[in-house]
Amino acid sequence: MTEAFMPLMRHGLDPVPGLAERQATAPVSKLEFPFGISAWLVTGYDDVRAVIGDTRSFSNDFSNVVASTGGQATASQDPGGLGFADPPNHTRLRKALTPEFTVRRLSRLIPRITEIVEAQLDVMEANGSPVDLVENFAMPIPSLVICELLDVPYPDREDFQRLSGSRFDVFGGAGTGLEAISESLTYMSELVATQRKKPGDGLLGMLIREHGDEIDDRELAGLADGLLIGGHETTASMLALGAILLLNHPDEAARLRENDDAAGATVEEMLRYLTVVQVAFPRFARNDMELGGQQIKAGEMVLCSLSGANRDPALGPMMQSFDPSRISPHLAFGFGAHRCVGAELARIELRIAYPALLRRFPSLRLDAPMDEISFHEYSVVHGVQDLPVAW
Repeated sequence: MTEAFMPLMRHGLDPVPGLAERQATAPVSKLEFPFGISAWLVTGYDDVRAVIGDTRSFSNDFSNVVASTGGQATASQDPGGLGFADPPNHTRLRKALTPEFTVRRLSRLIPRITEIVEAQLDVMEANGSPVDLVENFAMPIPSLVICELLDVPYPDREDFQRLSGSRFDVFGGAGTGLEAISESLTYMSELVATQRKKPGDGLLGMLIREHGDEIDDRELAGLADGLLIGGHETTASMLALGAILLLNHPDEAARLRENDDAAGATVEEMLRYLTVVQVAFPRFARNDMELGGQQIKAGEMVLCSLSGANRDPALGPMMQSFDPSRISPHLAFGFGAHRCVGAELARIELRIAYPALLRRFPSLRLDAPMDEISFHEYSVVHGVQDLPVAW
């Protein structure tokens, strides 16, 4: 079973060695999961990019998940949103969202994001050294930003943050996986119903005012749930893992602390190197085809390893190392029609948060050895449970 879940495993910040071995010897290979479920694992950059960018040859629709899992998943567990939708439905929903996520439109949030970051640094400072960086910094910042975007009521914000915690832990027990999706969708449906009666100034209110007749409440709840995950859990993981990375590379931390202009290139390399979303949404072959020398049959599941693709030696030398001076393409946000709609928002948050953290606490250090940090063991989104730091 460990072999099957190898794409979801890490050794600290790095993919496990088995992933690179597969990439070198069998870049497209079969994985056998429990309950008779199987999938093709794709690990090379070019093949991954080709698969996730091709909506004609591959389907994302959740009905494929139901069919391939033999009853382990049901249609009622479809989270909606963009990740499990195909054109033309996906195209319609994404077209409604895209205008709110352009760089120009998001720039209006920069002052508020800066305020949120500084406020959390105030909390850290008030709590005193040492603190848990996940609880005091990495989790609250994207949570509050996405709450601002969706216009979530202040009394609900703590519960809203909890809804995305451990969402992607494969073996996390109760409250994770499909059960957590169901709970989140229930909350989002209530939020949408409230906004239907009196649309607010946030993203949901805008969608209802401008597209209310085109998007029903179930679709709106699915979009909001997708934004919760895309806007919170992944960015929180990046903030925590990125802090570990910078504290283990003091020269890069110093450069980022002293020069805001360095944030752009540094964040791009961090996105590539860390690739917190380890595996893309599952794809399903629409027809029989050949991929990487393997014969894929119609209906078979294809899993694309983003963490493998982003460290593919074909991209250049030393891809297993962290080097902000390099300019390298990456698939951390996906590619094509299903590329993360909130990519620019995440970039803005990261470019603001890292320099601010390092300037406020120039002597910041990890308060535990790397082998004692509680990294997720099996997770679609890699991260840490907690991260003790001191200054």
